[in-house]
Amino acid sequence: MSGPKDIHDYLAAFEDIPGTRVFTAARARQGYHLNQFAMSLMKPENRERWKADEAAYLDEWPLSDAQKAAVLARDYNHMLDLGGNIYFLSKVFSTDGLSFLQAVSTMSGMSVADYEAMMNAGGRSPEGVRSKKEAR
Repeated sequence: MSGPKDIHDYLAAFEDIPGTRVFTAARARQGYHLNQFAMSLMKPENRERWKADEAAYLDEWPLSDAQKAAVLARDYNHMLDLGGNIYFLSKVFSTDGLSFLQAVSTMSGMSVADYEAMMNAGGRSPEGVRSKKEAR
């Protein structure tokens, strides 16, 4: 029987999963203000301010330049890399009038119809690359 794993090694293993971003405590800390910005869009008056001038609204939040650029580009995958949580970020794409299905299909590089069909068929196949490091 092996001893307890080092927590840092354990958490680092999550970064080896292709196409997946596990929302760890480190990501939560990194994305705290990004996620707070997204949640602010739950209020109609904030949505209106956001729609009127996105850059000015973002400047009210202590986001990194990379986070601001990712939001303005609607690069959801990069927002996840920068600490965004998909459930919080859904406030951004909902404000843009996108459904969860529409937004997530853009993240997969698939059309909405192809993504929906894949998910209705049970999701992504477990076959294929399972490790970035080992390309297996």
